[in-house]
Amino acid sequence: MSHAHPAGDGLLPVLVLAGALGYDAMASLGRRHWPWWRSALFLTGAALLAAGLDPAVSPWPAGDFRTHALQHLLAGMLAPLGLVLGAPVTLLLRTVPAPTGRRLTRLLHTRPARLLGRPWTALALTSGGLIALYGTPLYAATTRDPGLHELVHAHMLLAGCLFTWVVAGPDPAPRRPAVRVRLVVLGVAIAVHATLAQLLYAGLFLPGATVTAAQRHGGAALMYYAGDIAELLLAFALVTTWRPVPARRSRERAGDAPGLSRGRLCSGQEA
Repeated sequence: MSHAHPAGDGLLPVLVLAGALGYDAMASLGRRHWPWWRSALFLTGAALLAAGLDPAVSPWPAGDFRTHALQHLLAGMLAPLGLVLGAPVTLLLRTVPAPTGRRLTRLLHTRPARLLGRPWTALALTSGGLIALYGTPLYAATTRDPGLHELVHAHMLLAGCLFTWVVAGPDPAPRRPAVRVRLVVLGVAIAVHATLAQLLYAGLFLPGATVTAAQRHGGAALMYYAGDIAELLLAFALVTTWRPVPARRSRERAGDAPGLSRGRLCSGQEA
């Protein structure tokens, strides 16, 4: 039987608050140069994440599958949009001393970073993670183990942020895939998410879990329709990042160090 996971239980809510305060502090240091709307996006993402970690925001009881679906939508899809589009890495690179910025820049060109920056890796972690969660007894296990429940939330958040960064993130990336590649990956993710929601609605997933038909139908509908909104917002963010790319490439061809300027790695987009 599903049980409630107390709001604020675990490390994630503390990290959300610390991240929001840290971002605001860095933005305040460069208030004249850092766009207010970037701050608004990041803090909105942090607020959505905090809401996604708190079952009390749901109109359904904690442990209800519809509450889980709402938390997935907030923490795994909508919150990453705000957090990533707030460009926290770019802000960090603008704030730290130049030597530290250069060390951070080198990290983005390591082999693990290049692997994570590949769109198919991000797709596997997001869509594959959902298939593993709902297509195996993993979801049923999270209803009995609060620690596993927290780990699943962390995975949703990190995988969602990675996918958003790869598809439309303004922060620097080792190798930004071509727009057509990112569009294909986003299209595949949309198709997988929609198919998964339909399978959930039909009762073909969630083995071993005690979920009523009303909960399953409501959660699947929420994932299907509200998930479309999140994915359309991500597609819009991708379209808005399309045009600045040639300017970045022209600067690199002119002999600038790729993305490195006074200890900062530039993303090719206006901050």
